[in-house]
Amino acid sequence: MRVRVRSWHGVASWLWVANDENCGICRMAFNGCCPDCKVPGDDCPLVWGQCSHCFHMHCILKWLNSQQVQQHCPMCRQEWKFRE
Repeated sequence: MRVRVRSWHGVASWLWVANDENCGICRMAFNGCCPDCKVPGDDCPLVWGQCSHCFHMHCILKWLNSQQVQQHCPMCRQEWKFRE
């Protein structure tokens, strides 16, 4: 028996690997995107702090820009430093 494939439609999915399912700032799912973005993925990346908390990049940048004196993690209040 011989089978011929006439067409094929591939389906793929992706998943951010984070320590939580939702952003601690906007409360949107990491597999989605922040309120400022329309499409999830590389345009709305996740960033981690040295404290191991993870946020949408746009959310944490807004949070840090709103801080007047010192920039702290919104979850644990440690000084915010991006993980390298």
